[in-house]
Formats: sequence, C-alpha cells, structure tokens
Amino acid sequence: MPTAVWKVIVVYFTSVVGSCCCFLNDVTPENNPNIPAIAKYFTTKGRYEEVNPYLIEDILAVNRSILQPPSPQCRQIHLTAIIRHGTRYPTTKNVKKMQKFYELVKSGAAGKQSWLREIQTQWTMWYTEDMDGRLVQKGVNDHKHLAVRLSKLFPALMSEEKLRGGFIQFTTSSKHRCVNSTLSFKAGLTELWAITDKEFDHAVNDALMRFFDQCTKFVEEVDNNPSALSEVDKFKQGPEMRRVQQKIADRLRVPYNNVTDDMVEAAFYLCAYEFAIKTVNSPWCRLFDEVDAQVMEYANDLKQFWKRGYGYDINSKSSCVLFHDLFSRLDKAASENKSGQQVTEAVTVQIGHAETILPLLTLLGFFKDSDALTSTNYASQTQRSFRTSHMLPYAANLLLVLYDCGGGDLRLQPLLNEKPVTFPGLTDQKASMPLYQDVKEHYKDLLSGCDFETECQLFKPEA
Repeated sequence: MPTAVWKVIVVYFTSVVGSCCCFLNDVTPENNPNIPAIAKYFTTKGRYEEVNPYLIEDILAVNRSILQPPSPQCRQIHLTAIIRHGTRYPTTKNVKKMQKFYELVKSGAAGKQSWLREIQTQWTMWYTEDMDGRLVQKGVNDHKHLAVRLSKLFPALMSEEKLRGGFIQFTTSSKHRCVNSTLSFKAGLTELWAITDKEFDHAVNDALMRFFDQCTKFVEEVDNNPSALSEVDKFKQGPEMRRVQQKIADRLRVPYNNVTDDMVEAAFYLCAYEFAIKTVNSPWCRLFDEVDAQVMEYANDLKQFWKRGYGYDINSKSSCVLFHDLFSRLDKAASENKSGQQVTEAVTVQIGHAETILPLLTLLGFFKDSDALTSTNYASQTQRSFRTSHMLPYAANLLLVLYDCGGGDLRLQPLLNEKPVTFPGLTDQKASMPLYQDVKEHYKDLLSGCDFETECQLFKPEA
C-alpha cells in the first residue's frame, strides 16, 4: 500500500477514534466467557486491558477528553513516559513452583470435575525454566499498541517529525524483556508512520531503570533481608490464606498438608499466565473463587507494600535518582521553552520494571492509605487504594505531561495507565493539571534533598 494512502487511513482512523468518546464502558469483562472472573485480581501479572476495559473492544482507542487543559491555548511541550515492560513468561523460580504443583494435580488429585479431568488429560506443562521472564508476543503487542495510543493522545509531541528529528529519546533497563519492549515501542511508531529508511537508538541505563540494585541500604536491609517481609510470611500462615489452601485441597481432593502456600501461589500464576500470555480462560482458574482471588491479591499487595512501597522509607528513597532525573528534564524543557527555543527532548520514553515505577509512585505519595497493610488487617483493607492490580499491570505507565498555557503559565499533568491522577496534596488545584511551580513547591524537600548516594549508604556518617 502506498505510504500516502496508509497515512490517510491512519489520519482518518485517528480522527474517528479521537472524536468518539462514548467509551464502550458497557463492555464488561464479567460477561465474557473468555475472561476469568478473577482476572481483575492478578496484581502485577495482570493484563493492561483489565485496567482499561474499553481496550478489549478496540486496542487502539484513546479518550482525548481526559486531557483537559485549563484553556484552549495550552500547548503540550514535553512528555516523560516511564513504562513497565510488556507481558512476559514466568521467571525460572516461578516455573519450578508451577511444575511442582502440576505434578501434584496430575498424579495426586482425585476430584471428578470436568475441568480437573481436562488438566489431567489434555493440558501439558509447556512452561520451561529457560523462558525466565522473557517478553512474549503479547508483550511485543502491548508496547506497539501503547506507542500508537500515545501518538494519538499527544500528537504534537509523539510525531513522525519529532522522531525523525531526534527529539524523542529512549532509555531502557538492560533486562531482555525491557530491551525488547523498547524495540517493540519503537516498531509501533515506525510501522505507524511507515518509516523504513532510518533506525532509532536507545540507551541502556540500569543506574536509572534498575536503581534498586545499586542502592546498598535497600539491598541489605530489605531485598536480602528475610525478616523485612515478616508481615507477608505471617499472612501466608494466617487464617485467610489457610482457608484458600484448604478450599483448593478440597477441590482437588488431596490431603490439606499436600497443598503448600507456594503451591497456592503457583496455581494462581498458572491461571494468570495462561490468560495474560494466551488469552485463555484456563481450567486452572477454576481452583479459585472471587474470595480466594481477593486473598491472593492481598498477599501480593502486602509483598509489594513492604518490599517496594510504603513499608520502609528506603524503598521509595532508592528512586531519588529517577525523581531528580525527571524533574531536571522538566526544568530543562521549561527553560528552553521560556527562552523561545525548541524543546530539545519533546518525549522521553523510559522502560523498566514494576520495581522501577512503584518506588517512584510511593516517593511522590500516590496510593497512600491511612493504615499500613499488615498481616492482620486484611478485612479492614478491602477499600484500600494501594492495589497493584490497578497500578502495575504489564505495560503500566506513569506519564507526566508539561503544558505551556501562555504568559509563563506552565502546568504538569500526571497520568497513570492513560488515566489522570492528582498529585497527593495538590487536590484543590484545577482538576488534575496544577501549576508546575506548585508541584515543585510541594516536592521542595525532595528536590533539595533525596540524594541517592546519601540515602543508599548503609551507615550514614555522623553529622
């Protein structure tokens, strides 16, 4: 197809989708037999489509009405997108747990249900240890599609002209799933604009995208410290989790003590991965009802809370380097814009991990509940805002958009997973687009401090 014709189709398609905002919210996953009833509880193993269900109907749909600058003359001048890699295979550690549980079900389960018979006679264990967290085809598509949607949401920034001109920068973690997500994101743009005559570089930067590995205090006090997750361990031994184990043992008709908490986790992963990777509502999902899935979700949220979220101060402080990188880039865009120059970095795309985004969201104060998540307050946390199923599906993204609204009026809009969020503590501002200066004032203590080297030292020098 000639390039010009393809562009006309894309432009037409963009305008049609851009103008439609009757957002198909009646597409409820609940009515879809191909979607597990428990899919919305898959935490960090969840599909992006469960967070934005309108994408089930049309994966390239965007809702431009969510970007509501205070006046029509506001111009987008910079976008930073911090994105998690796309859908991936399980890690070696989880594949081993899944294999062990599969063996128990295949040889030990005496239940007579048709779904159990299906697992025992038709389902084969196709996950292998060498898959070890690699990106799957669905993950390639996650990023290709996200790239196209962002070009529709931010056409002045994410454009062919800006890409060709070198105004869009790409940075990634060194992990293969992130590098391949970055290549997929770029391919989404080059295929959209039918660019075949040029390649676009990316930088690998683990100091930024895997800061947690390089923060000694975090590694020693949290990551490598078994007692740091004692609340998680207590919950796994507690009544809610024990009940899930018993129900699974009953469904399989195996002795209670044969089903360990690792196996329950493996069963949940089998359901989640079959769905995320192959879009299959597999018989493994029949091992859980909604109550069980909510307990499983809480167990994982508890782990993320104590390991990457509000549990320990160092979890968020380990992201100081990414925080300063973000604001120095916003400042540079603001000053270039003020002096009448073209902003040299219109878009920054940074691709990392759930563990990259969550500490930064925590540092910025998002999704903070009045009470900490603990092993004993499951029942009182049903309305919690700290929910990784909503925050961190595959291809989760934190977007920060800088606007110039004329007369030195700069505004910053944060979006999470293509939905506006409000900076905590700035809720009285105009909707979700506060003055950039007010955002900086709100975070002034972090901007003047939050030094990665100092925060990450194991032993702070005496003052």
